[in-house]
Amino acid sequence: MKVTKDLDTTVQDADVVIVEDIVDTGVTLTYLTQVLHQRKPRSIAIATLLDKPERRLRPVQVKYVGFQVPDEFVVGYGLDYAEDYRNLPDICVLDRKAS
Repeated sequence: MKVTKDLDTTVQDADVVIVEDIVDTGVTLTYLTQVLHQRKPRSIAIATLLDKPERRLRPVQVKYVGFQVPDEFVVGYGLDYAEDYRNLPDICVLDRKAS
């Protein structure tokens, strides 16, 4: 992992909420929470619209979950596949064999 933009303010003694569109393997969030813990926040919580717990490679505690989704590729509502399907008004499973 490489951080290309650091925080502009301190998080020491603050309650931090990381907001994600989708939590998948947990690799990036594990790294990010380790980095943030070094800055001594009061607490760190993770919120996500979509959670795919079946895909976890690292244990991640997601406090706020909109929906759990199966281990399938989802698009729409801002999620894309090769820059396509992002503007769908719904979250849909992409059949990559048909695309």
